[in-house]
Parts: sequence; structure tokens; C-alpha cells
Amino acid sequence: MLACIVALAPLAAAALDQATIDNITGLKGTLNQEENVYKVTVPRGDLGVKVDDWTMPAFMGLTTWAAFTDGKGKEAMVMGDLVLLEDEVNPVMSVLFDADLSVTALHNHFLHQEPAVYFMHIGGEGTADSLAKGVRAALDKVKEIRATAPHPASSFGGDIPAKSSITAAPLAEVLGGKAQEKDGMVKFVFGRSAEMECGCKIGKEMGLNTWAAFAGTDDNAVVDGDFACQEKELQPVLKKLRAGGINIVAIWQHMTGESPHYCFFHYWGRGKAADLAGKIKSSLDLLAK
Repeated sequence: MLACIVALAPLAAAALDQATIDNITGLKGTLNQEENVYKVTVPRGDLGVKVDDWTMPAFMGLTTWAAFTDGKGKEAMVMGDLVLLEDEVNPVMSVLFDADLSVTALHNHFLHQEPAVYFMHIGGEGTADSLAKGVRAALDKVKEIRATAPHPASSFGGDIPAKSSITAAPLAEVLGGKAQEKDGMVKFVFGRSAEMECGCKIGKEMGLNTWAAFAGTDDNAVVDGDFACQEKELQPVLKKLRAGGINIVAIWQHMTGESPHYCFFHYWGRGKAADLAGKIKSSLDLLAK
């Protein structure tokens, strides 16, 4: 699966402070002199992941890593891939945003896995000190979660009403779109546009859209959906939703070769329907018109 990666600005040659990276992350990295990349790794052997009923060693693809290299304009840049359980994903994403790092993809690598494991790709540029602190914050958040709850959570909290009775009109007023209604559920779809390599124009009905679907009741609702973001929009929209307590559940691409290029992310939120709609609207407002 290809990951959507937000391009990082070119960085200036400078001596990378490897000792600082080690001291801050608490890890001992290794240097690839040919590529001038200093990498720290954390095998997630603590997970006990089974794929196809086989207990998977960390060596087979369950290793968190962060790679640092010299910058050109800023001291350093970092890219990495964090191996996370489901209940680690959103807390870790939030601390990465607090550290001014980017989250560029979130997806699975396996099927028939237990427990479910997700992979979060990260990037950033700045001083080696600041980048290492961001990586350390993510690692510390994982340790904090697992110390509090050794077994991964099996839900966001549950208690979703079995029968839906969402009132469409207040949500339509907030979101400014036409509601689709079915069995007490309400859905809004907002189209975007792009051109494929063939010169074909695509939009809402071809799948290039942002949507939000509400179920439950007005006072106890769930919203789930998909945002279509141009690359420059991805980080601001993710940050806005996470600040509002909306969970991000996947980040990837749906097409290749389109212009402009779009990344998609899926989300899940709980609360009062009107409050959820307000949070979605504040993020929609960040998208190019």
C-alpha cells in the first residue's frame, strides 16, 4: 500500500548531532555513512501479534524507527514509521502534533492479525534536539498507555444507540450541505475536483469527496467519514480534528496520477450531533474552495 507523504522542504548540510539524538530518545542509533542517515529503532516485541495464527517476531516488520539526516535550511530532518496498537494511535498522533511533527500516513500492513497493529508514518524538520524530543514524546506516550492498560482497548467507549434518530436540519444548517437521510441516519457529501493523467475530470460521484455520516441520537451520536485533502491541507485538517477530540483511523491515497494530488483520511467521533458537526465544519473551512 502506498502511503501519502507530504513533501518536506530541502534542508542545509550541517553536522548531525548523533549524541543528542541518543540522549534525548534514550536509544542507541546506527549510522549509514553512505546515505548519511542516523536511525534509532524500537522493536515492538511486546505486542504478541499473531498474523494468520502465527506469532510474528518483531524482525518481520514490527519495528518502530526514526531516521535523521542533515538539513539544508534547517539543521535536520526526520522520517519514521511507528508501530502502534489501536488505542495508541490517536494519543500518539496528538503528541506528535504538539511537537510540530507531521503525520503523513496511517494504515495496516497485515490482514488476519490479532491484536490489530497500525503503522504511522511521520516527518519533520528542525533542530536535531527538537525532532528527537518529538520522537521521544511519541515513545513515552506508548509506554504510558501500556503501563496504564496492559491489554489494548477493544472500543472507543461503546454505548452507541442501536436505533438512530438524528435530526437533519440543525446539522444541515451547520455544515451548509444537503442531507441524505436513511433509517434515522444523516449523511453529507462535499465534492472536490481533479484531473487524471488521461485528461478526464473527476469529482464527487467518482469518489473525490469529503463526507460525514451521523448515527445514534442527537445527544449521543457517532460521526464517521472521509476527508479528501490536498497535500498542503492534510496537516492543518488532521490537527484541527484531533484538537476537537475526533479520532483519525486511516490516512492514505485513493488514486494515483491525479492533479492536484489528494490524500484521504478516515475519522470517527463521538458526542452530541451538533457539536460533532461543528468540528467537521471547522475542518471543512480549512479546505481550498
